Amino acid sequence: MHNKMVMKLFDIYDTSSVVVKDEALKPYLNLEPRLLLKSHGRHVAKFGAAKTHIVERLANRIAVPGHLGRKHKIITSWASGKYNKNMSTMLKTLALIEQRKKENPIQVLVKAIENASPRDETTTIEYGGARYPQAVDTSPLRRINLALRWLVQGAYHKSFGKKKKMAESLANEIILAADQNMEGFATTKKNDAEKQADAAR
Repeated sequence: MHNKMVMKLFDIYDTSSVVVKDEALKPYLNLEPRLLLKSHGRHVAKFGAAKTHIVERLANRIAVPGHLGRKHKIITSWASGKYNKNMSTMLKTLALIEQRKKENPIQVLVKAIENASPRDETTTIEYGGARYPQAVDTSPLRRINLALRWLVQGAYHKSFGKKKKMAESLANEIILAADQNMEGFATTKKNDAEKQADAAR
């Protein structure tokens, strides 16, 4: 009998054993194994992001790290929207995570997203001409989007204009979030968002 061939992500990483512990995030974390992660924008629809592979979503976020607050950051050459450049950064990042953690890097990424996604945040409501902060529950899709944004922003600002490469910074940021280490930018932002929401209840 022939052994059943297991399809792997990039033909390197086995995602069949990856566990998503957070039940709310399960339907929105696409871990389907593919050789090439390129959806060509065909999931541009409501909740379409849930059909896009989580690694592709992270690679797409690398293209637009964005700036924090009002301070505009200069876009560096790798943050150019070039698919090959972003995906090669992702491959280097996953290889570094595997090297340092000695476990499946996709599982580490899932753990990092679970730990860095806020369950509550604040919005502003206007009542009688005055504005008040109001605590709201964060939707699962937005939780993942915020986690990905903070992971990339944290890595971007730690590698911008420094000797540290983006792949190294991103791997470090993902590992810190997976370990729930408060030195990580994403875990700090998540903690702040939840603290503000608690204060606004």
